Amino acid sequence: MSRMPAQVRDLIRDLPDSKIREVSMNSIGKEGMIALWFGESDEETPSFVREAAKAAIDAGETFYAPNSGIEPLRVEIKAYMERVYRRDFDLNRFTVTASGMNAIMLSFQALVDPGDNVLVVSPVWPNCSETIRIMGGEIRPVGLDETDGAWSLDLQKLFDAADGRTRAIFVNSPGNPTGWMMSEDQRDAIMAWAREKGIWIIADDVYARLVYDRHHAPAFIEIAEPEDRLISINSFSKSWSMTGWRLGWITAPPALETQLGKLNEYNIAGPTTFVQHGGVAALRDGDPYIDGLVERLRRRRDLVTQSLSRFSRVRYTQPDAAFYAFFAVEGMDDSLKFALKLRDEAGVGIAPGIAFGPQGEGYLRLCFASSEQALSEAMERLRPYLDK
Repeated sequence: MSRMPAQVRDLIRDLPDSKIREVSMNSIGKEGMIALWFGESDEETPSFVREAAKAAIDAGETFYAPNSGIEPLRVEIKAYMERVYRRDFDLNRFTVTASGMNAIMLSFQALVDPGDNVLVVSPVWPNCSETIRIMGGEIRPVGLDETDGAWSLDLQKLFDAADGRTRAIFVNSPGNPTGWMMSEDQRDAIMAWAREKGIWIIADDVYARLVYDRHHAPAFIEIAEPEDRLISINSFSKSWSMTGWRLGWITAPPALETQLGKLNEYNIAGPTTFVQHGGVAALRDGDPYIDGLVERLRRRRDLVTQSLSRFSRVRYTQPDAAFYAFFAVEGMDDSLKFALKLRDEAGVGIAPGIAFGPQGEGYLRLCFASSEQALSEAMERLRPYLDK
């Protein structure tokens, strides 16, 4: 029997498939595979978070919740943000979301009309930019420069990319995949320019606590006034090892609370209720866990850096934050093809740089949030492919 083809919007039909998923397809859980392709720790969610969620289930917290999130979690987010950034926040600035990715989608749904453009500091996790395309907006990537062993952002290049249709700037700092982190001076300059131009800043702050030489990364939320055109996005996935829980939050001007609540209603009606109680425990009791995680990641970063620096085909900038090694490979002109080769021949799963946009071609991304034993074995397996 013949079937009618699925009729979807051309824009959706033409969205690219995830190159990271393409590499991992049919290989997740494969015996002997060292999987370093996804951006997540190999640690289980801490027990105090799991116990809080289980207790919430046992207490019957299984019904619909308010669109903006349960009050105990919003109160705890307020306390956490005030503790980290040392300033006061009103409760009506916080909207709980079903993950950082959901927060990104809600933000672009709220702001971007067809024909608008958004400046995107790149390379960047592809889901961040493709949500702009889904809304009918134009992605304007502004590439980071890799010079003298460091990633840097040319602010003039960023500002020059804007025009009368520029609606927002998307800044992921600390960045995925590079580990780049903007300085206070850059943050201040972008904030001042955006205020002058009336342009929104959407700040992806999900790696803000995974920093190796300070307590947290410089953030727009530290200097913004409540009414500034700033949306800060956060997630429980990275700092609290809760990737599968799908929980995050937005900090925005108070005037957006009702609008973001409506968008939550029409997307998901609200994040899972008992999961939010796990989030309460993460924020309330999780600072020691984050401190320990950063120290473990520091050791793993140093292990990977030591190995990659010895491989003759590799050019690598050690990250200041996040948990990725993003490195160039001499003679590699097709990162997807090369990543598939490493998967099939070496048994090491790495994300291809092209997955993060054209600016990422020529690079590979390795997530080092795995055990030192797994990383050491991965480096040995990769040596024949990365060393002359």
